[in-house]
Amino acid sequence: MSSNSTVGFSASNPDYAQQLVGIVSAMPMAKWLGLRFRDVRPGAVEVEIDYREELSFAPGKMQATAIFAAADFAAVAAAGTLLPAGWINASIDCSLKIVAPGDGEKLLARGRVVTPGKLITVCAADVFSVRDGKETLCATALASARNIDLGQH
Repeated sequence: MSSNSTVGFSASNPDYAQQLVGIVSAMPMAKWLGLRFRDVRPGAVEVEIDYREELSFAPGKMQATAIFAAADFAAVAAAGTLLPAGWINASIDCSLKIVAPGDGEKLLARGRVVTPGKLITVCAADVFSVRDGKETLCATALASARNIDLGQH
């Protein structure tokens, strides 16, 4: 599920992937969405959410909130891959632009770090609607994550 580095980033925590997936997967919202990690690398993640009727606004069309959640989880999780052991992060800002319908069998969100920082990391995600293996960009997001030292709180 992980490799040593991507896009010029490296993880200071050797257990970053396992810890990140465990923390995010335990979140009630992630569980309810059915969020799954497809790939985790330093500075980048991929997550999926399957289409379900309760995530739609009309038959076959994912509601913007589900698309936003996929983008936010992917972007902030990507930022989380660079945190030292004993740190977590949380979303503090996210702007989503929907560019096409989310009308596939699932959403695939690819998150990435734009600029890492000690307290604030700027991150981004592209969300794709996937139908029959074909990916169509449906949204893009720019986000900020607040990095939190658990030893200080």
